[in-house]
Amino acid sequence: MVMEIKLGDVVHLKKKHPCGSYEWQVVRLGADIGIRCLKCQRRVLLKRSVFEHRVKEFISRGQ
Repeated sequence: MVMEIKLGDVVHLKKKHPCGSYEWQVVRLGADIGIRCLKCQRRVLLKRSVFEHRVKEFISRGQ
């Protein structure tokens, strides 16, 4: 089953970023998912399958 992902979603990932944050915002959709760390503003691209595996929960949903 495909996970429904929207721009602006804030997600909690299983692994923390080196800055210490677990919370990321979705900023790009497609075959790759672009996410931005909410603490240090670093942007990362993840393959959709990797992203779906790493998501622990949705904190807030985008529009």
